[in-house]
Amino acid sequence: MSQPKKDLLQPVDADARRLAKTLVRTARFAALATLDPSDGSPAVSRVSVATAMNGDVGFLISGLSGHFGNLEADSRCSLLIGEPGKGDPLAHPRLTVIGNAHKLAAGSELAHVKARYLMRHPKSALYADFADFAFWRFTASRASLNAGFGMAFVMAPSDIATDMTGLAALADAETGAVAHMNSDHGDAVDRYAALAGGDAAGWRLACLDPEGLDLARGDRAVRLWFETPLTSPEQLRPALVALAKV
Repeated sequence: MSQPKKDLLQPVDADARRLAKTLVRTARFAALATLDPSDGSPAVSRVSVATAMNGDVGFLISGLSGHFGNLEADSRCSLLIGEPGKGDPLAHPRLTVIGNAHKLAAGSELAHVKARYLMRHPKSALYADFADFAFWRFTASRASLNAGFGMAFVMAPSDIATDMTGLAALADAETGAVAHMNSDHGDAVDRYAALAGGDAAGWRLACLDPEGLDLARGDRAVRLWFETPLTSPEQLRPALVALAKV
């Protein structure tokens, strides 16, 4: 008699949500899977990514690329996020997110995604405004987290999203706050990175959101979580001051 198949899916908990969000927030790139309109076959490419403040993934791609045309024909796509480290690459966590991507037209949404993308990838400013490039925003419909052998989770969009209720002003103030911290408070930024596990000095604050800070140094990125998520923009400065004193 055959044995019933063991259910390997784990219940989604706070640790799984934090791991999934950390993978998305710290990712420099992702594998993007699109559909070839000529025959419906899958096509996979690599894109540099950043997040909108709510956690949606944004990317900048050239109109000359195959995946650009694929997305124009069919917005359905998926992203594989997570960098393997030493040893068995399958032992390292990764997140597959399935959903749709839409090209951003001029307006506040484009300005927001573009600003955060350039903060994460400053060198892309050299070509971000080329006529044949465009920013896209990915919206998740479901996700699958593999946190290691025997640790699989099926996640809803709300599991990887950040609640922005009442926090629109935080997004408006982000660019100035990040520039101020990097230019005037480098020691504090290095302190944030150290708290997040970053070594040495020379870190910069890349982005911030109601749940924490994303910091970068060269090709490295780390995530520092606030002890308590912000519920108003006015809480940002006290939170940054408190973290610098930890």
